[in-house]
Amino acid sequence: MSKLKIGYFGDGVWAHNALKMLLDDSGIEIMFVCGRFKESDQVLKKMAEKNKIVFITEENINTVSFIKKIDKYNCDLLVSMSFDQIFKKDVINLCPHKLINCHAGKLPFYRGRNVLNWALINGEKEFGITVHYVDEGIDTGDIIVQKTFRIDQNDNYGDVLKIAHVECANLLYDAVTKIKDDRIIPIKQKDIHPVGFYCGIRKNGDERIDWNQESEKIFNFIRGIAKPGPVARSYINDSEIKINRASLIDEAPTYIGIPGQVVGKYKDTFVVKTRDTMLEIIEFDCDVRVQIGDRLI
Repeated sequence: MSKLKIGYFGDGVWAHNALKMLLDDSGIEIMFVCGRFKESDQVLKKMAEKNKIVFITEENINTVSFIKKIDKYNCDLLVSMSFDQIFKKDVINLCPHKLINCHAGKLPFYRGRNVLNWALINGEKEFGITVHYVDEGIDTGDIIVQKTFRIDQNDNYGDVLKIAHVECANLLYDAVTKIKDDRIIPIKQKDIHPVGFYCGIRKNGDERIDWNQESEKIFNFIRGIAKPGPVARSYINDSEIKINRASLIDEAPTYIGIPGQVVGKYKDTFVVKTRDTMLEIIEFDCDVRVQIGDRLI
């Protein structure tokens, strides 16, 4: 049986893990590796060079010149793992087995950007990883494989990201082997849900805590953008406070107060009034001493 020839587009730890699995399969041949143009992944580049594979970057992968360049490799399949450009029709249809992508979201829900952060912010009890065919929409192609993973109450972005780094690679490799062995039964996303939803990209300034929300929503927000994310922020007077971890208080009563006011102080932690109850701030960084009565805004 001839080898499945793959053109690989990727970036980051999950791309490293997936590429290693593909390289270890004797039935697969990686024809080229394409990294991001603006911030080229040096680890991915070294992996390619070590295995005598051409490493390329391109400002616009949809140009005629680039398509001609990769067409010379006669790939059977193109694979994307955390690549940052949108593939258009001519690239999508270049190879016999088309183009597949691994997305760290439970499609057709959590399409778009920063989906692991959004899953935690929304208080989800699980997150999904999906490998799908790429079409001309954004994360709308037919599903090849999908798996969900549990989110525990105290899991934060770092915890979920570690799982995704490993499991994205596992699912992508599973999808590739299914294609190689002709075992694909694609699932149309509209058969799961007629609409689904998209998540927008998070930007600088989105880290600000709204203390007028309920404790659980603030708790989920803090853990959703915890390290290695940007970390939730608030201010005491003009001093910024970065909050990486908080804790819900068991049996905390609901009462009317001033959201954002410090209402309790311990040796290494403090308690803030929220819209409904209170939240204990466990891990934080600021240049001023937090005192009872201070107001976080």
